[in-house]
Amino acid sequence: MDNRPIGVFDSGLGGLTVAKELMNHLPHESIIYFGDTGRVPYGTRSRETIIKYAASDINFLLTQDVKAIVIACGTASSVALGYALQHYDIPIVGVVASTAAAAASATVNKKVGIIGTSGTISSGSYERALKQLDDQITTHARACPLFVPLVENGYTDNAVARLVAQDYLSPLKDSGVDTIILGCTHYPLLKGVISDIMGKDTALIDSGAPMARQVGKLLADHDMLAEGTAQYSYFVSDTVDNFSRYGSLFMQRELSDSVSRIDIERY
Repeated sequence: MDNRPIGVFDSGLGGLTVAKELMNHLPHESIIYFGDTGRVPYGTRSRETIIKYAASDINFLLTQDVKAIVIACGTASSVALGYALQHYDIPIVGVVASTAAAAASATVNKKVGIIGTSGTISSGSYERALKQLDDQITTHARACPLFVPLVENGYTDNAVARLVAQDYLSPLKDSGVDTIILGCTHYPLLKGVISDIMGKDTALIDSGAPMARQVGKLLADHDMLAEGTAQYSYFVSDTVDNFSRYGSLFMQRELSDSVSRIDIERY
């Protein structure tokens, strides 16, 4: 048993979709969430900058005495997970492996689409993970850089979102994929629009549930599951004013827990 919290970080609020699934699957686990809202987005940054940001996010969470860290950001998972595993002596997991496994299980025709930030797509992380699981799978990747600012500003189901999504997704639809990996934690909020464009038979795989199952297994295997009542804390690196409003969209419930702003540059 280990009642210390799980640390979760993301470049912004998108990682709350992962936090929500952790709460649902592991109701006794306390969570400390950090959203790097002052430096969002990560997806357009260089590899060196993404690693630098991820390291400071991890350094902050370590000051909170967390027992494990979840990199909920698709870009940071794709680019910085290897660095983190080499430099920190704490269980750290990213979203790529478990999400790719879920997609490999879901596809019937072995044609999988991957959408994500420019950083995630250029890393090729999901393609490599899928090939390791099944070398018969063909992948079709597409960077969707406008999706994050659309979601962060609440444009998840309107004419603008649909116009942008149609432009991004048309090549994937033409390729005949039957499964799409939502390679950014913001993208689940666009599921309705994406499904309308791709068709109801296209499986949309986000990282929330697969990540929660992976974390649960990790904690169980190391006898680190918590008991008792879970507590949740939230930290951001920019203004806290809009966190409850937009955070509620990602969590699909009202957020009444306290939110604190930190100076992430100190870490």
